[in-house]
Order: sequence, then C-alpha cells, then structure tokens
Amino acid sequence: MKEVKSISAAEVQVDREEEAERVRMWRLEELQRAGYERRMARNLAERSYVDLHLATALLRRGCPVDTALRILL
Repeated sequence: MKEVKSISAAEVQVDREEEAERVRMWRLEELQRAGYERRMARNLAERSYVDLHLATALLRRGCPVDTALRILL
C-alpha cells in the first residue's frame, strides 16, 4: 500500500506564496521584455487585475507606454 504524506496548512500557505512569487516574477520578465522599464513593469506585475496579454500587446502594436499605463491602470 502506498503511504500518503499529509501536509500542514502552513506548508500549503508557503507553497501558495512561493507560486504567487513565481507568477509575479514571470509577469515582471514578460512586461520588461515587452518594453516596460523595470520600475513600471514591477508595478504592473504586482497588480493581478492587469491583463498581461493586453499590456504586452499594447506596446507591440505601437502604443506609447504612458497611454498603455492609462488604459491598464
């Protein structure tokens, strides 16, 4: 019979926090790759309501960063 390892609620919380940080870092990298400067990319990456695909598409289509920020925020 296979042994089942139980994990505590604290371990689940740590896993969730680590995953959330990985997602933020990925979003930051994608936003910088699209053309946002690091400070603004970090600001956008931390706001989960900001649509990453829209944020990158705006710049790819030639939208100025200031205009993109007004649309996104």
